[in-house]
Amino acid sequence: MLNITVTKSSLKNLKSDLLVMPFTVKELRRDAEKAFEAFGLDKGALKDFKGKSGDSLVLYSGGSKLKAPRVLLLGLGEMGEAEDLRKSATAVARHIKSLRVKNLVLDCSSVSSWAHSIKESTSMMAELFVDSILYGLYSFDRLKSGKLEKKKGKEKEEKARIGELKIRVNAGNVKDVEDGVRSGRIIADARCLARDLVNLPGNLLNAEDIAEAARNSAEKSGCKVTVFHKEEIEELGMGGLQAVNKGSYAPPTFTVLEYEPADQPVATVALVGKGVTFDSGGISLKPSSAMDEMKCDMAGAASVIGTVEAVALLGLPLRVIGFIPATDNMPGGAAQTPGDVITTYSGITVEVGNTDAEGRLILADALSYAVQKYEPDAVIDLATLTGACIVSLGYSVAGLFSNNDKFAGKIYEAGRKSGEKVWRMPTWVEYDELIKSEVADVHNAGAKGAGSITAAKFLEKFINGHKTWAHLDIAGPAFSAKKGKTIPGGTGFGVRLLVDLLRDWE
Repeated sequence: MLNITVTKSSLKNLKSDLLVMPFTVKELRRDAEKAFEAFGLDKGALKDFKGKSGDSLVLYSGGSKLKAPRVLLLGLGEMGEAEDLRKSATAVARHIKSLRVKNLVLDCSSVSSWAHSIKESTSMMAELFVDSILYGLYSFDRLKSGKLEKKKGKEKEEKARIGELKIRVNAGNVKDVEDGVRSGRIIADARCLARDLVNLPGNLLNAEDIAEAARNSAEKSGCKVTVFHKEEIEELGMGGLQAVNKGSYAPPTFTVLEYEPADQPVATVALVGKGVTFDSGGISLKPSSAMDEMKCDMAGAASVIGTVEAVALLGLPLRVIGFIPATDNMPGGAAQTPGDVITTYSGITVEVGNTDAEGRLILADALSYAVQKYEPDAVIDLATLTGACIVSLGYSVAGLFSNNDKFAGKIYEAGRKSGEKVWRMPTWVEYDELIKSEVADVHNAGAKGAGSITAAKFLEKFINGHKTWAHLDIAGPAFSAKKGKTIPGGTGFGVRLLVDLLRDWE
């Protein structure tokens, strides 16, 4: 486990494999030469360094007054927004990996100035740095045995793991930065938990495994967890979850994860996450190309587990409850078929036109249950729901659908602040026409076109008229499969967004 400490010691006295010296563009012009002179570094290196956000340059410090053999010049850009810091921290993580750094010193002597530039607190700056570095260091290698390396006559290469990070600050900033380190680590751990769950293949993660992950998270964070199994789900009348599970050999689960603050909560917020552990499409079978990526169809559930854990460990003053319906979607002999009519928990009947539109069926039950049983002040559901949302917004931005303009605005701002961006899509009444059914109350697939919108309109039927609801279609940003991202696989999208939203709750 990485040991992170905050120190006010002089940089000249700190030993490390790598010293990171960040500069904004302004600081580079104003302060860099003086710093290089003070440390005995070659000022000529500054000619090749522009200081743009994420820029980096490795120097060897032989003959200098420093106890680190290498120095990493790190550009912070103009420091006009938090994204500048995130890019730079990601560059640090990249160098830690490539240089096999085991102990690192990060110079944050100017952290107060950086905070002032983007109108944030000093502790928030430290949080962003720590969260982003830990996020960038993530790797998923638990399923690699190393046997093939041994067969080739090679010893399994031990990966260099950073063991210590020291953050150097001025004396007046130690307490604030320590607070930021703590919160940054909590958020990073929660995001990486979500990534781990998404990266597990379907044969190693079924509905019961998701429930167990929620139990483990609850034990760590002090939350209450309740798991409903197949018989209890049937007794509850969750026809959507039951229908999707009919083709599977693995039974479904419905997990409720509750965080209650020590004092009277300022609000109760329900988070509902889609937990389809593998989506074959069911009888409406998906094409085989890239079907392996459908292990990520429980990313909404993973983000809910991670968010509730982070909220609890941060001690936010809200009551936050996670609802996780979980199953896989398989084409077994007993599977639901196109044309079936099912009755959901709410009593609303649904014509199943496409068994590959399964996520909305299990979310329908969970949304109705959350609203009726807990009467939350706000409801947010997260789901890798539609490919149509990727067509509309690509792989970096989530679709935002809401029946409340003010609430949607807050989520948008949280997305901008967190770097997990969302874009609002329409939910006008005209789209209701596209999901009308001749034989049931509503159709699960809808007519051609506006696929992400009709999916949201379907979900809206099951919130019992709640006035503060939002749906996040995270199909694009939840999983980065060979699309140019630094680390392929689950991204944990939604955790940071929701934590920032809930932390700034009014």
